[in-house]
Amino acid sequence: MRGLFDRKRPDAAAIRRVKACVTEALGLPGTTTLMVAELACHEPGCPPIETVVTVQDADGQRRTWRLHKPVAEITAADVAALEAHP
Repeated sequence: MRGLFDRKRPDAAAIRRVKACVTEALGLPGTTTLMVAELACHEPGCPPIETVVTVQDADGQRRTWRLHKPVAEITAADVAALEAHP
């Protein structure tokens, strides 16, 4: 069984790539906070790894998307689909 601290870190370059793709696809201004996190789930029925993308606008509005794959596997098509599902 894997412990909390046994996980390897997600690829920082992949996170930067996804952030750049999200920023471009959604046309985010520089005042927007963008967070990309890869999470492991150990509960029944949830994907083993998911990537959570959260956008918080300057006015406090927050949008969150969950992609059921590791950050390194996220494609431009995955990011384009975010716009269709706020």
